[in-house]
Order: sequence, then structure tokens, then C-alpha cells
Amino acid sequence: MLSRRDFGTVLGAAAVGGSLPSLGEPLTPDTPATDMETTQAPDLCFMPATELAARLRRKDVSAREVLAAHVAQIERVNPRVNAIVTFVPERAAADAARADEAIARGQPLGPLHGLPIAHKDLVDTAGIRTVRGSPFYRDNVPTRDALVVQRLRAAGAITLGKTNTPEFGAGSHTFNPVFGATRNPWDTGRTCGGSSGGAAVALATGMIPIADGSDTGGSLRNPAAFCNVVGFRPSPGRVPTDSSSWNALSVSGPMARSVADLALLLSVMAGGDSPSPLAITEDGARFAAPLGRDFRGVRVAWWRGLGGIPFEPEVTRVINDTRRLFEQLGCIVEEAEPDFAGIDEAFPTLRHLSYHSNYAGLARQRPEWIKDTIHWEINEAERQTGADIARALTRQGKAYADARQFFQRYEYFILPVTQLMPFDVNIAYPTNVSGTPMATYIDWMRSCWYVTFMANPAISVPAGFSSGGLPVGLQIVGRHRADWSVLQLAHAFESSTPHARRRPPSV
Repeated sequence: MLSRRDFGTVLGAAAVGGSLPSLGEPLTPDTPATDMETTQAPDLCFMPATELAARLRRKDVSAREVLAAHVAQIERVNPRVNAIVTFVPERAAADAARADEAIARGQPLGPLHGLPIAHKDLVDTAGIRTVRGSPFYRDNVPTRDALVVQRLRAAGAITLGKTNTPEFGAGSHTFNPVFGATRNPWDTGRTCGGSSGGAAVALATGMIPIADGSDTGGSLRNPAAFCNVVGFRPSPGRVPTDSSSWNALSVSGPMARSVADLALLLSVMAGGDSPSPLAITEDGARFAAPLGRDFRGVRVAWWRGLGGIPFEPEVTRVINDTRRLFEQLGCIVEEAEPDFAGIDEAFPTLRHLSYHSNYAGLARQRPEWIKDTIHWEINEAERQTGADIARALTRQGKAYADARQFFQRYEYFILPVTQLMPFDVNIAYPTNVSGTPMATYIDWMRSCWYVTFMANPAISVPAGFSSGGLPVGLQIVGRHRADWSVLQLAHAFESSTPHARRRPPSV
């Protein structure tokens, strides 16, 4: 890793016009920290992205100063939490120098100009290794950026590195055989969630101001809830991808420390042309508008158990304590929820198919390089019949139709993000929730993937803390493609609580 003195030299060289590409260097838990316990994180590292972008435009601060602060924060904090697993400070320094030159020359600036970012290690980054948490890709260096990375860089964001993810993004606990586990900054003995776990931790600890991620069964929402940041699962197609699949279960989306920062990021990620047949071409710039709204008289459905799946008491307590805040906003809150019967069978059935199509060939090549839970996904795909898939697709269609009818009466549905508190980082997945056995590695995530199956936009926002000081996330679900509306209520709720402003003890 570069020392801070060496990094200053790199910045100076970049300012002269030097180009310093890098494949990326790993950051491991063995890297020594510098004054981790006593040094205060620089103010720049916890400044809202919206304010940081404005200060850069006004020349109150330079892109090089912003980058230097975040590099120092990574050096100081990352060895404890292992969130950023590939680090490219030399390349970032060259980009920061070019960003400052563009400001000095009065050139047009993108919405994210000069803001550092690290990309989830499932998306391709040209010239920077993309490992996907798998030994198969340990030395993989793509030659082109994924569409989402292209958009972020075109908007002026400066790539600092890659954030950790489970092997092939499977599961909501971030660990893999290449980089190990990412740890929760609120208690480093616990999981940060996943699969966008590295992104959530990097945000919570001030290592980056914005992050991209993806979500199938909760991978933007679970880690946001476990780390006290904001994660948004947009409507399928809202953030176009390189995929030409009709699969509406998996989406890309933004993460940030506040709803306003997340909306800024979404304004760049959303809309436009894409190979995806699900792409929503509506201009993403609308998400950069002010988020304020009057919620008096708005009908909100409050969860009532999701068909009887288990929740830990602390999760239930924290979420239900927030109900009064929505009532104080003027919302009409009633207990109601869609019908989730049958989704327990249908969602995994369709999920198995994607794992089989993507990884069955690799599993045959080197079975020892594939974790047991992915083998299970592949085996289940081979076991199930055409009739099983037909029933799952029928239930998926019904879930969409039921949700449309449900949201004719209510504008929002509110429920917990997770069913339990962050668990021991050393276990693969929880095998019970409040005494109820969990048969598979995704059973404990049903409060998220029930919502995935509805195909509605959903956000995780900080809701409070357990008696032991661990974060709990609140999930707000909106109407079909009403992403903007979800952000507005999340912003109003966030503004009525102090929770998002708390920093974890690891910083």
C-alpha cells in the first residue's frame, strides 16, 4: 500500500500530467493501521456527497484534497473491516488531477465530478481486476467497464477501487475464499450483510461518499440495514445493465449515507439507452430534484407479520417504534400487507435457474472452487421440473398483479429490512431466527426477497439501534415504478430522526 507521503508524491506527479494506470493492489486485514484508535476521520470523509460536489464546483476544495482524505481514511480504517479489496490510488490520483484541471479551465462538469467511488467487485472495471469473490477470477482484469461504471465515470466520479462481495454475490453475508470476510463497523465480530457488504461498510466508515451495488434477494437493502446506511433497490430496468435478460429479480442500484446523496447517484445511474429489454428510458436527471413533499393524508400500509415468518424481538421493537413518526408526518397508517403465500417456493425456483446458467459449467470444471450453497443452487435447478418453473412463473405474475391491486389503496408498504440483527461473522449463515429453523442459506432473508418478487421499488433507511447498539433498517416499498415517491418518503423519515448521523465505533 502507498504511504501517505508516497501518495502525496503521486498526486504531485499526476498534477504535472502523468498517467499512472494500475491493476489494483489488495488491501488485507494484515495491513497495519495508522493511529486507528485515536485519529479522527477527516470532515471531508463524512461530508454529504451533495455538499462535497458543490464545494468542488465552487473551488472551496480540490479533487486532489478530497481524494487524499479518502485514501488516508482507507489506510486507517480498512485493515479492520476489509471493505475495499482492490485499491488503485495511483490511477485515482491521475483522475483527480484531471478533474481539477477541468474545473480550472471552466469545462462542463458532471454531477459527480471529483467524488471518489469504489465499485462492487461483481461489475467489470477496465484495467482493474474484477474477482467476483472467486478463485476462478483471482487474476481477471477486464478490458472494458460495465455500463454502470461507464456512466459513473462519465459523470465525473473517480474510481478508488473495488468493494468486497460474497462469492459470485451469493448470499447476504460478505465473505469469500479470495479476500475473506468484511466486518461490520458497529461490531467487527459480526457480519455486515451482503452481497453489497463491502460497499455498505466503506460508506459507513467514510472511505467513500457514494457506492454502487446490486440486489436480487436483498443485497442492497440487507447490508444497508446492518451498517446504518441507505440502500435502494430500484424498479427493474430503472438502472440499465449490460444484460439482455428478461429476469426482473436482479437489479443494480445506489448506496449512500443519506437519501439525498443516493438520489444524486441515481440521477446518473438511471435512464438512457441499454441492451436490457427491461430498461426504463426515462431521464434519470429527475432524481436530482429537491426531495421535499407534503405527506398529509397519504395512506401507508404497516406490516403485520408477513404471513408468520419469524423476526427477532429487537427488530420488531425498533421498527414498530417508528410508526408514530409516519403518523406525525401526516400519513394515515393502517395494518395491511399483500398476500405472500407461495413465494417461499416460487422465488428460490427462479433463483436456482440463474445460478445454474451462470455457474454450472464452472462447478463441473473445479467443484472445489465453488462453495456449497452455490452447488445447492445448481443441484436444485437440475432437480426441478418444467412444471415447477411454470408454477413459479405463474406465482410471479400473481405477485405483480396482487401488488398493483394492493397499492391502489396504499401508496407505501412499510416493514423491516431484516428478520434478525447482524450475526456472527464466522458462520456461513444463520440456521435459525428466534428459534425457528432456517432450512437454506437464504431463508433468513425473506423479508427482502418477498419484496423482490413484487417488482416494486424498495429502500432501506436507518431506523434506530438495538439495545446492544447495532443498527436496524426500515424498508419502504412504493408503487410500480414509483421510485421517486419512495425516495421522497425515505427522505422525510430520515429527516425526522438522528440515526443516519451516528458514526460507528470503528472510525
